[in-house]
Amino acid sequence: MAGFKYEAVDAATGRDRKGVLEADTPRQARAWLRENGMVALALEPLAEDAAAPRAKRYRRRGLSANQLNLVTRQFAVLLEAGLTIEHSLNALIDQVESEKERDVLAAVRSDILGGHTLARALEKHPDTFPEIYRTMVSAGEQSGRLNEVLLRLADYLEARRALRQKIGLALIYPAIITVVALLVVLALLTFVVPQVVAVFRDTHQTLPLLTRALLAASGALRAYGIYLLALAALAFMGFRRALRRPDFCFSFHHALLRLPLVGRLLRAVNTARLASTLAILVGSGVPLLAALRAGAGVVGSLPMRRALEEAAQRVAEGGSLSRALEREKIFPPLFVHLVASGEASGRLQQMFERAAAQQTQELEGRAAVLTGVLEPALILAMGGMVLLIVLAILLPVFEMNQLVK
Repeated sequence: MAGFKYEAVDAATGRDRKGVLEADTPRQARAWLRENGMVALALEPLAEDAAAPRAKRYRRRGLSANQLNLVTRQFAVLLEAGLTIEHSLNALIDQVESEKERDVLAAVRSDILGGHTLARALEKHPDTFPEIYRTMVSAGEQSGRLNEVLLRLADYLEARRALRQKIGLALIYPAIITVVALLVVLALLTFVVPQVVAVFRDTHQTLPLLTRALLAASGALRAYGIYLLALAALAFMGFRRALRRPDFCFSFHHALLRLPLVGRLLRAVNTARLASTLAILVGSGVPLLAALRAGAGVVGSLPMRRALEEAAQRVAEGGSLSRALEREKIFPPLFVHLVASGEASGRLQQMFERAAAQQTQELEGRAAVLTGVLEPALILAMGGMVLLIVLAILLPVFEMNQLVK
C-alpha cells in the first residue's frame, strides 16, 4: 500500500483540504476521497524514489527551531491521545500552515508507510532533525514510551531556544554601541574633520602633532577607504575559510577558551548544553555510552568535544565517567563532582539535570557580567575617540589665541 498526498475541496463546506492517505492505486485514492465527500484537485504519490530528491532539498533548508519545537510537542500530544504514528503525522500535515513543514512531514510519513521506523525515516532529514533528536526517538520507540520522550524533547528544545535568545539579547546592546561608535568616528574622520581643519591651513601655521595625525588618518581613509573595506572583507572570508580546516578551527577554539571572560562563558555554554542533553538522553533510556557519543554533537567547542570523545572511549574501556572527565581538565570542576555523585548514588539523570540548571544559572550570571563590563568599556572607548578628534580640532584654535595675545 502506497501513500498519496492530496489537495481536495470538501463538498459540504467548500473548504480546501490537504493531507496524506493510503491506497494501492491513484484510482482507489480518488474513490476514497469521493466516499468522504471530497473532490480531488491534485493527487501526488509519495513513493520513496519521489521523496528522495525532496530529501536532498530539505537537507539544505530544514525547519526553524520554533517550527521543530511546535511540531514535536503536537506530535507528542497526538501520540498520548492514542493515535498511531501514521495517523498522528496525517493530523500534523493537516494542521501545519507552512508548505515546507507539510512536505517534510509527508516525506517522513511516506518512509514509514514503506516499512521504516520513525527514527530511520528522520535520518533522511539530518538538517531538520539533529542527531540527539533521532537518538531520543529511537530510544522512545525501543522502550515503547515515544510520547513521553517527545514531550521531554519538546521541553529540551524550548529551553535551549530560550537560553540562546537570552544570550543573544544580552549581546545586542553592546553590538549596537559598537556599530554606532564606528559609524560616528568614520563620519567625523571622513566628512567633518577635513572641512574644519582645512581652515587652519590658510594661516600657514604649524599644526599640532595630534591634528596632523588626525589629518593623515582622515586623508588615508578618504583615499584608501574602499581598498581597506575590500581588504577587511577578504580577510573575513579568508578567516571563515580557514575555520573549515580542523587544525586551525581547533587552535582558534582553544585560544577562545583561554580568554579571561569569554573562555569561562564558552565553557558554561557548552557544559550546560551537554548536561541537559545527557539528562534527557539518560532519562529516556539511552545507554550512557551512546548518550555520550550523541551528546558530543551539541558541544560546539572542538577541544571540549574532543575531550568528551576521549572520555567516552575510557568509559567504553570500563572506566568511570567522572574520572575520565576529571582527567581531561577542561570541564568545570562542579560538573565533574556532580557526575561523580550521580555515579555513586545511582542518580545520574538527576545529577545531570542539577548540573544543567547550575551551569545555566552560572551562564546567565557570566553573561550579565560580560555585558556589564562591555557596555561602559565601549562607551568610554567611543568617548575617548571623540575626545581625541575634538582636541585635534581645538588645539590649533588655542595656538591661534596665544599668537593673538
